[in-house]
Amino acid sequence: MAATGALTGDDLTIHDVWAVAADRGQAAPLAESARERMRAARAVVEHAAHGSHEHTYGVNTGFGRFVSKQIPEELTEELQLRLLRSHACGVGEPYPDEVVRAAMLLRANALAKGNSGARVETVELLLACLNRGVLPRVPARGSVGASGDLAPLAHLALPLVGEGEAYVDGELVDGAVALARVGLE
Repeated sequence: MAATGALTGDDLTIHDVWAVAADRGQAAPLAESARERMRAARAVVEHAAHGSHEHTYGVNTGFGRFVSKQIPEELTEELQLRLLRSHACGVGEPYPDEVVRAAMLLRANALAKGNSGARVETVELLLACLNRGVLPRVPARGSVGASGDLAPLAHLALPLVGEGEAYVDGELVDGAVALARVGLE
């Protein structure tokens, strides 16, 4: 994190990650520079989803072999939700809290770079969950795709939309309940 104490997407250190992962510190808020980059990238996604007839992979098209399948504008948000649900296929024991906290901070940092088209509000919610102790249940086994992180990241994201499961004060609850318990509904 920058000397200003804000998450910029560019200068997170391993010491920053460890402090948050070990529950010895709060994740910093997004820097204004990160917000600006994210808003610019989000405008591109919004145009592709709602103002363009061009095929934009994963925004208004299907995935994989369905790349040529055009998704109607009114279903583009549903497409993203279905993607999360379909990739949340991990099994077994969950990752330890420290790993989940580190993953949450690292994902927020990656999104803060402004290259993904993620909403500022999404990253703010992710950081708020991290800071208020909402820890998604992320199974340690199973994934899809070559990257190996699709299933864990889907499990990490589902509570942000009120689905999946998360721990709050050590209790495993539904994602919507977790958000409500910490005032993030």
